[in-house]
Amino acid sequence: MKEHYLREDLATEARPEELFQWATRVAEQARDEDVYRNKEGRKTLRFICRGKPYFLKLHTGIGWAEIFKNLLQLRLPVLGARNEYEAVNKLRNLGVDTMSVAAYASEGLNPSAIKSLIVTDDLVGTISLEDYCADWATQPPDTAARLALIKKLADSASRMHDAGINHRDFYLCHFHLDPDTLVSGDAGPCTVRCYLIDLHRAQLRKVTPRRWRVKDLAGLYFSAMDIGLSQRDVFRFMHHYCEGGLREALGPQADIWCDVARRATKLYQKDHGKMPPPLAGGMSIR
Repeated sequence: MKEHYLREDLATEARPEELFQWATRVAEQARDEDVYRNKEGRKTLRFICRGKPYFLKLHTGIGWAEIFKNLLQLRLPVLGARNEYEAVNKLRNLGVDTMSVAAYASEGLNPSAIKSLIVTDDLVGTISLEDYCADWATQPPDTAARLALIKKLADSASRMHDAGINHRDFYLCHFHLDPDTLVSGDAGPCTVRCYLIDLHRAQLRKVTPRRWRVKDLAGLYFSAMDIGLSQRDVFRFMHHYCEGGLREALGPQADIWCDVARRATKLYQKDHGKMPPPLAGGMSIR
C-alpha cells in the first residue's frame, strides 16, 4: 500500500513518488546538532528548505525483534508515521492547535518493514509549557494567563479524547505555547495558541477507552506537579474538561479522577523517589 501527500511549498523539491529518496538525502545531510533522535528505525531532525524550517521524521522499519520486544512489555509498537499523520489531520479538524503537515508518505504492508515519513512546519517562536511554567512555583504567573492556559489545555484534552484519540505521551513538554497570544487581561482559551506535538504514538478509535483517558490525564498532571498547582487549578481543569462541569467530575466521574491522581502520584514517586508537593490550599484528590 502506498500513500503520498505533498504540500505546494515542498512540491519544487520532489514529486510525491520521490519523497523517500528526497527525505533520505535530507536525513543524510543533516548536521549532528539538528538530529533529535536516531534509533529504533526512526530519525527525527530539523532542516531548512528555501529559508523555511521544518521537522522530518523518517521511519525505515523497526524489525520484528523490536515489535516483539514492545509487545512483551505490553506496549504497542510505533510502526510508522501514519498514526501521526491521521491524528494531526483529525485534531486540526476538531479545532485543536497542533502541527501542520507539509509532506507524508507510507509504503509497505509488512509491519516490520513499513517505510514512512512525515514533514511538519517548525513551530517558530513557541516555547514548551514545561519550560514556560518551570518557575511558576516561585514566580506565579498572572491570574488571567494562568486561567487561560488551564482552559486551553482542558479544551484540547477534552476535544481529543471525546473524538477517540489518545496521545500516550501527554505531558507539558508536548504542548508548545505561542507566548505572544497569551496577553494579560485579554487572553482566553480561544485566542491562546498552544500546539500539541509528538503524536507518533497516538491511537485513534471511535471511543477513547477509560484507561487511556486516565493514562493521558495522569501524565499531564504528573508533569505539572512541580509548578505550584493549587486545588483550584485542578478543579478548574476538571470543570472545563468534563461536559457536565465540576459537578459531574466530582460526582459520576469521581472514580476516574481518583485514578488519575493515584497514577500521577505513582509516576512522580517513581521518577523523583519521593511524594509530590501538596496542592496549595491543603486539599487533594489523591
